[in-house]
Amino acid sequence: MFGLAHLYQIRGRVGRSRERAYAYLLYPSAAALTLEAAQRLSALSDYTELGAGFKIAMRDLEIRGAGNLLGDEQSGHVAALGFELYMQMLDEAVNAASEEGLEDEDWEPVRLDVNVDAYVPADYIPYEQAKVDVHRRIAASREVADLVMLREELEDRFGDVPEPLRNLIALQQARIKLGQAGARAVTFRGGRLAVTPIELDSVRAKKIRAEIPEALYESGKSQLSMRVPEDPAQQFPAVVRAADVLLAVTREAA
Repeated sequence: MFGLAHLYQIRGRVGRSRERAYAYLLYPSAAALTLEAAQRLSALSDYTELGAGFKIAMRDLEIRGAGNLLGDEQSGHVAALGFELYMQMLDEAVNAASEEGLEDEDWEPVRLDVNVDAYVPADYIPYEQAKVDVHRRIAASREVADLVMLREELEDRFGDVPEPLRNLIALQQARIKLGQAGARAVTFRGGRLAVTPIELDSVRAKKIRAEIPEALYESGKSQLSMRVPEDPAQQFPAVVRAADVLLAVTREAA
């Protein structure tokens, strides 16, 4: 009848300091327990050492599941921000509160929100802890090569990468490439995609127009924009292409 968190809290509040105390929680028989109830009791017996709260929480996540947090339907703050941006903001907050964040203070993720299915499907990685770890590794990647290696690892462990996960990896690759080209944000407005801030000379602007004829560079605004399809599903490929071309041209000019 108790959740794993309830049981752990009760166990932690029985006995303090030098005071010894005992608590007995009874159930009719093992046959009367549901599978989840048996798993909760097993978790309590497995993790008895001091500071086992994190392991208990991860086991609880495995037993109950992560809900819609890592699925195609999300809720709460994650739904408003997107999981990757939520993770980046969480990392920034943690780094700001610790000395470890001083080494990475110059790195800033590109703000990019595209309406595309990008997540780790439950039928591809059935373990909640592994799904969380994959999301974390993707969101924390700062080099395209890291994502290439991660995809190869996933294919080796779980098989062919499904489309939502391919989109998630490609989305982070686009963020990395845009950031390396100097951009900080990508927005959609009035049927156009705008990348800012971007500093281009006339030679590089011409090279981009040669690759993407609909591209328009406004030096006064430090903005590169281009028309994109109204269909949200077709906007994602446009972002990926813009990131590839922009990084290639800026590196070539350098």
